[in-house]
Amino acid sequence: MLLVAIVFVLAWLASMGLIWALWKARHGARLERIAHRLSGGGVPERKARKGPALIQAEAPQHGKYVLQLAARLRLIERLRLLIEQAGLKWDVARTLHGCLALFLAGFAFVWYLAPAFRSLAALFGLLCGAMPLVYILRVRRDRLRKFEEMFPEGLEFLARSMRAGHAFTVSLELIHTEFQEPLAGEFRRVFDEQNLGLPLEVAFQKFAERVPLMDVRFFVSAVLLQKRTGGNLAELLDKLAHLIRERFKLRGRIRAISAHGRMTGTVLSLIPVVVAVIMSWVNPDLISFFFRDELGRMMMGAAIGLQVVGYMIIRRIVAIEV
Repeated sequence: MLLVAIVFVLAWLASMGLIWALWKARHGARLERIAHRLSGGGVPERKARKGPALIQAEAPQHGKYVLQLAARLRLIERLRLLIEQAGLKWDVARTLHGCLALFLAGFAFVWYLAPAFRSLAALFGLLCGAMPLVYILRVRRDRLRKFEEMFPEGLEFLARSMRAGHAFTVSLELIHTEFQEPLAGEFRRVFDEQNLGLPLEVAFQKFAERVPLMDVRFFVSAVLLQKRTGGNLAELLDKLAHLIRERFKLRGRIRAISAHGRMTGTVLSLIPVVVAVIMSWVNPDLISFFFRDELGRMMMGAAIGLQVVGYMIIRRIVAIEV
């Protein structure tokens, strides 16, 4: 009991210290500026920045050590792009700090509170540390799927608006008022970028990077090609919307055909879990070998890893792109 109480107190102190460090990193610079003003020093001079404030994504004083480490591993741009594609307002440095904090918390939880599973502490810590990344990827997937469902209707709206006499850029702005997120926000951002002086070609290229869908690439290529060669853009958008809807129908048919394969992969992945639960009830001594013995824990870890690999292979086989 004394050891458990000591571990609890140490964990509580570590969590409080982490919260204080994050709060200090978030508000420390502002408190220094306030203290400087109260001391009669006036407003401190701002340091020179590499670019305008509107396009600066990261504050230089937040998490600079983590950003330096991530820059060496070439993770900053990839993580920033994933966060942007997910539509989240997260900071890259704080996201990396959160992953590191969750890894340490998961590792310490298994190492001190479950000594029998210390060999799995690093694996559990990695799983906990990957939770923010998994959340970003899931939000990104749902957002892109919702965008893809709304995109054909948005193209048809653009075509109708242009036939009514509106300019193409004005039609982009009207989407913001007639549609919901994420379609409205992305087209509004394209309109704002080109309205503030960014060339239309660059704005659409950035749009294709933020929304990495094949349909969006077709749309961007069609618009840029029409700007260079001319033609009836409204008719082209109508045909593209029709093509996207036909792709949706074909994708639905393929998902119906491959449903048996996905179900087979799920069943094959659940069979070892069900067998392990039944064996733990029928013969507990046999199952305890995989938890008490070092060789048993290694075998269990290898079995779980191979099971995950097999499930991913089956999912890859039944995933047919259209």
